[in-house]
Amino acid sequence: MAAYLDEFILIALAHFFAVASPGPDFAVVLKQSVQHGRSNALWTSAGIALGILVHVAYCLMGVAILLSQSESLFNALKYVAGAYLLYIGIQALRAKPASGDAAQGKVQELPESAFKALRRGFLVNVLNPKATLFFLSLFTLIISPQTPSLVQGAYGLYMAIATWVWFSSLSLILSKTSVRQFFHRAGHWFDRGIGVILVALAIRVVAK
Repeated sequence: MAAYLDEFILIALAHFFAVASPGPDFAVVLKQSVQHGRSNALWTSAGIALGILVHVAYCLMGVAILLSQSESLFNALKYVAGAYLLYIGIQALRAKPASGDAAQGKVQELPESAFKALRRGFLVNVLNPKATLFFLSLFTLIISPQTPSLVQGAYGLYMAIATWVWFSSLSLILSKTSVRQFFHRAGHWFDRGIGVILVALAIRVVAK
């Protein structure tokens, strides 16, 4: 396992920047935290983590088939993935501050079962096309074809657990109205920082 430490570090960094960037997953955790309370948001976070495992599973199978059939197709997909990273990086750089209305409002807790919260987080993550492209990009650009499937599976398990920890931590914070309002006012600066990272990664891919 130590032989794959460098690869794991790259995977962990790329995943951190992706999961920390505001998107559909963050939006649903914010919504659950504000409308349904802390416990409900924690179940939603668990659903998002389960969704990560689905992305990892089909990426592992897809990349394996791709590599076995055509190396040129693999290279073409790699550059398409690089273009996608550039695109979402530019989109992040263009982030604008939220309107005043988005940063206002009282916290209202509405009843909802744990199962519904878990299902909501799972479906938001699994049905997000940007998540699909990101994980396909990640497994195509960073993970070596020589990396054993067991090790790749361990990467995926780590990302699922890390995702759960991240969004569970956010759930504990975002249930506070004052923090929610602050994030809506200043979140665009964080989004722009993520954009810089994604553009740099895309340039690195194309320059290879």
